[in-house]
Amino acid sequence: MPIDAPPDDLDALRALVISLSSERDAAVEECRRVTEQNDRLRHLLRQLQRAQFGRRSERLDPGQMQLALEDIETSIAEQDAEEDKKETAEKPADTQRKKRCANRGSLPAHLPRVHVTLAPESTVCPCCHGAMHVIGEDTAERLDVIPAQFRVTVTHRPKYACRACEQAVVQAPAPERLIKGGLPTEAMVAYVLAAKYAWHLPLYRQTQILLSQGIAIERATLAFWVGYAAAELKPLYLRLRELILGSAKIAVDETVAPVLDPGRGRTKKGYFWAIARDDRPWGGTDPPAIAYTYAPGRGAVHALKLLDTYRGIVQCDGYAAYKNVADEVGAGDAITLAFCWAHLRRKFFDIAKGGSAPIATEALERIAALYAIEKTIRGKSADERRAVRQEKSKPLVLALKTWLEQQLARVSTKSVIAEAIRYGLNHWDGLVRFLDDGRIELDTNIVERGMRPIVLNRKNALFAGHDGGAENWAAIASLVETCKLHGVDPQAYFADVLTKLVNLWPESRLDELMPWAWAAQRSAGRLAA
Repeated sequence: MPIDAPPDDLDALRALVISLSSERDAAVEECRRVTEQNDRLRHLLRQLQRAQFGRRSERLDPGQMQLALEDIETSIAEQDAEEDKKETAEKPADTQRKKRCANRGSLPAHLPRVHVTLAPESTVCPCCHGAMHVIGEDTAERLDVIPAQFRVTVTHRPKYACRACEQAVVQAPAPERLIKGGLPTEAMVAYVLAAKYAWHLPLYRQTQILLSQGIAIERATLAFWVGYAAAELKPLYLRLRELILGSAKIAVDETVAPVLDPGRGRTKKGYFWAIARDDRPWGGTDPPAIAYTYAPGRGAVHALKLLDTYRGIVQCDGYAAYKNVADEVGAGDAITLAFCWAHLRRKFFDIAKGGSAPIATEALERIAALYAIEKTIRGKSADERRAVRQEKSKPLVLALKTWLEQQLARVSTKSVIAEAIRYGLNHWDGLVRFLDDGRIELDTNIVERGMRPIVLNRKNALFAGHDGGAENWAAIASLVETCKLHGVDPQAYFADVLTKLVNLWPESRLDELMPWAWAAQRSAGRLAA
């Protein structure tokens, strides 16, 4: 506080000194807190820099990086909590420093609310002893949880008989079950499916969780339930794949799916081939979806089997198998390949991050300009997107090709940068196809994002037990990931759909059980209620 002249009164002078001392102590404490916070942030920054730019042995994959960040953030929160406790003990409540609160957002409206009212011990006025009335209230919402509760459903089917006609006996029919004579309800099987395929929790860990609740169920039993569910869901999965293959444009990718090979005592390389569609960037009406297919290899024969009936645009990377499929399917434009700019960009990025690489850096800048244009037209119609691309993107693309050809003539033919440039020029026709068709995206990110959950499951489960298990994995994962694309809870979806399927849901109405249709029905039901 500014002081023009010290007071003459001794008591006032003492009060001023005490006040200034308090302000000084508060400033010192705040400086200490900010310094410690800065030290923690510098530590976090060094961790991030080492993970991104350090030696290969020091770098972390994205999953490990998330774990590291969680630990650092937890440590920061712990120190903040200790400061809060110390501050509470040292200062009166009305003088405590108010900490900045993070924006928590709002809790979803569909969650049930449990209202708890905290009333004062007495509502009698302390002055006149009259009755007091409510003039307002403070309301705070906090997120609560009821832990997963397992229960036993006991079904009673009483028998009725006529006293006059002893032979007439009636009884309600027994409900259909997924597991005939088995323990689980369809909701229980849905819980196991969602835990394994949506949240990547292997069955042996699920048995440990159940055992902690006093429920002893063997892993083999859970596997038996999953197999029955996969058989029941298979027609739905096949219909999902059929719908995707009926689209005018799809994205395709493949990833390793290790499978146990008992004869050799180790695993063999199987593959998940993924097909996906997402027409939202150009306002298409087909709902987004993804389906996986297991194959024992990565050869063109498997790609041909997957796409032998498909006719349309296939967005993919430069893998030769897709080119063979386009050639094998037939003459004309039965299958049109559109290649992925992200794969080309990745080649230049790998070179640029290694150090000084002016050619790779400029290539990245030129490709980034194309993505900047795409950002401005996302969600617009295919015709609008094509018009903008012809006007703005085409000149950049033509200039990029000329520039790449010039750089290729300058560099060593055996260099890594030459390989990256040749990759782009060899795939040029497929790379520039997006200029003439507003439905085509610059990359295959929709299907690459769909591969990440498969990789997570692969890390946790390590491998599939056999080819049949990998096929079941592909079928259930297809429905799970399509549910996620539409904001659908996989567990609720499987519980409802399995119940309908075991009760002989007509095959002609399978489309009504697709995740997007199921979500729409649920939403309409909530609005009607």
